[in-house]
Amino acid sequence: MIGDILITLALVAGVFTVVMYYLTYKGYENTKNYARIGYHFMAVMVVAASALLLYAVLTHQYQYKYVFNYSGSGLPVGLLISTFYAGQEGSLLLWLLFTAIVGLILMDYTSKRGDLEERVMMVFTFAAVGLLTMISPLLKSPFEYIWVEDNFINIKYINAQLLNSPFIQNFFFQDPGSGESFVRLGKELYAVLSTNGIAINNFLIQGKGLNPLLQNFWMQIHPPLLFVGFSMAAVPFSFAIAALIKNEYKDWVKQSLPWLLSATMLLGLAIMLGGYWAYGVLGWGGYWGWDPVENSSLVPWIIGVAAIHTMIVQKKYQDKGSEGRFVKTNLILSVLMYVTVLYSTFLTRSGILSDASVHSFVAPGQIVFLALLTFLLFFLSIGVGGVAYRWKYLTNKYNFEENLLSRELALFTGSVALIASAIIVLVGTSAPIFGTAVEIRFYNELNLPIAIIIAFLNGFSLLLKWKQSDGKNLVKDLQFSGAAAAVSTILVVLIGGVTDVMLAVFVLTTAFSLFVNLEIMFHVIKGRKSHLGAYISHAGLAVFFLGVIATGGYSQHGQVELIKGQKAEIFGHQLTFTGYVPIENGAKYAFNVEIADGESKSVAAPVMYIAEFNNSLMREPDILNGLFKDFYVAPLGYSDGKESLSDGGREVSLGKGESIDYNGSTITFESFNFPPDAMQAMMGGGEFSIGAVLSIDKDGKKIQAEPKLVKQGESQKYVSAEIPEADLKVDMKSMDAGGNVILILTSISDPASAEMNKMPKEVLTVEASIKPFINLVWAGVLIMVAGFIVSASRRTKESQS
Repeated sequence: MIGDILITLALVAGVFTVVMYYLTYKGYENTKNYARIGYHFMAVMVVAASALLLYAVLTHQYQYKYVFNYSGSGLPVGLLISTFYAGQEGSLLLWLLFTAIVGLILMDYTSKRGDLEERVMMVFTFAAVGLLTMISPLLKSPFEYIWVEDNFINIKYINAQLLNSPFIQNFFFQDPGSGESFVRLGKELYAVLSTNGIAINNFLIQGKGLNPLLQNFWMQIHPPLLFVGFSMAAVPFSFAIAALIKNEYKDWVKQSLPWLLSATMLLGLAIMLGGYWAYGVLGWGGYWGWDPVENSSLVPWIIGVAAIHTMIVQKKYQDKGSEGRFVKTNLILSVLMYVTVLYSTFLTRSGILSDASVHSFVAPGQIVFLALLTFLLFFLSIGVGGVAYRWKYLTNKYNFEENLLSRELALFTGSVALIASAIIVLVGTSAPIFGTAVEIRFYNELNLPIAIIIAFLNGFSLLLKWKQSDGKNLVKDLQFSGAAAAVSTILVVLIGGVTDVMLAVFVLTTAFSLFVNLEIMFHVIKGRKSHLGAYISHAGLAVFFLGVIATGGYSQHGQVELIKGQKAEIFGHQLTFTGYVPIENGAKYAFNVEIADGESKSVAAPVMYIAEFNNSLMREPDILNGLFKDFYVAPLGYSDGKESLSDGGREVSLGKGESIDYNGSTITFESFNFPPDAMQAMMGGGEFSIGAVLSIDKDGKKIQAEPKLVKQGESQKYVSAEIPEADLKVDMKSMDAGGNVILILTSISDPASAEMNKMPKEVLTVEASIKPFINLVWAGVLIMVAGFIVSASRRTKESQS
């Protein structure tokens, strides 16, 4: 109740602030002070609401539905705090909290720079009002009580001493499919509990806890950084709209550029921290899977980078007293950066991608869906409408012919290439909205030529002069970097065995970019060190590209079955499974694999366990980090031999997208065929049919199969799928809420001779992979961030002049 009051007061104060700033812009006296008071009051209410939710999380106040759904008493303090933003409502509140704080800094920043404050803060506060609306009591409040709507609570979360109370018996329900018991907690039961003097916190003694995939150190860092970046992305948007309102475009780029640099830096760092998290935890064997939600946060970053380069051109010309260039481009990109942030939010939280992404939240309901869509379309309309309204004036005033050999044209071309990449990613990301999906190669194949162009321009643009370059001097400047890049590429091709022409060209342009920036840094460091930022970032991008080339083009992957005590070779490494040990008080199991590479020996310990959160098999890879390569071990399955079937079958557990080799076939679990009415039928005891869609690859031939769980009348049974072409029979043993399926694989023609009979008692199946020079990826990102920090510091000082 108190939390909802705080949010409502903040919303009212936000609307009041927008009105007061508007009246200030219109010339009314004394309204600016009221606007400032209103914004400070809004910020205080947001901080108070955030503190209240954090207190509820830390003290296990399970009367709040949000706290019950995402936190639990068994979590360490750091992860317990991170449950604050583990769900939709809390993450929106965190975003709002950072927006409120950024707004306080922005208010101070703009108040010292002419009449910027009323225009910029009016727009920025409107963004905060939009977020406040999303978590208001009418939509998706994190302070909603758990009994407001009926919720079926598993009895394991309920005080066992109260389960035998006679007044609770009428609220018991049992799931016929799983056999688990639930209590229907709603207004009726709440009234009964209150009548008997039982508080909800004495009734609910445990929360559902945090999703096991999120129980990682980086959960405490990656999301907050991302939301700070999201919050700061609203600032360039606000400066752009403020410029359109006044129809004055001289100073807005100088004032906006430090914020754009900072926002882009934080977004990029957050995105790659997410990649590092995925690399070490999710078992993908990589840092980027082109997941739709990953992509949706990447697009604003790409647009932000494009805007930085065209803004630099406009600022350069205006500093020299001439009319700015690319004014329309800068306005459009500043608008699009924040709009794509909102689009990212819409994709993640509307439920559209719930079947396409491991990051997506569940569908929030039609009202919230419409509110998210309205939020997105409103800010898109403000930005696009403002630019369209001023288009004729901008076209007449800022229209230039560019010289072919000029730095400004090269920077603009680079920005166009970045925008093309953003469009490609956006199209692929949005495909699930239209009931389809694109393969990973769609992104890789279309982005590779663009990356080559960007790498080339990353160096070539710096050799060009503003307005006009002399061809002879340009050739002279190209000699060292060009020769060094050519020699380096030849060495990489010969030593590394690069046979792909496009990758060889990518190596050439990336090496060229690196040498150009290093050469310029060598000269600049003797003089104006504050100007090093751009060259550091460009060098970091080149290092990052080299890491992407090495890991993307020359990683090795393979599955191997490790018989306990026996050596198996893969990629020149000897692997020996030595057994498993319980860890974390027996909650998880580490499977020790001894890895020998020549004379050196190491031990990898990938982990598997059954998560109580969703009763599904969880797998955690282990990585042997090296200076020049990582050896990556991801567990797939374990058999102790005791579960061998009498007909020689093999039992395997697969998650969505995972594969297993059996009798010369590769079986991949693609998805569940889950009709919309199946869940209701299961809960109500009706008839239903649920299938596991499998893809079988036998000698290059793709075959579809679908074992099913079927209930007809009172009979419930599993229906097997037979694939004669692969001499394979597949039965579905069970499935769980985590999206895993347990299958039994047998040979149709000769089950007695199937490989399971030949296997000894203990076998660990792993996927091993080698990631060459992956440290270049992480180093490149850190170098880029350092460059952004230097540039943001420089541009902040310049904005004060």
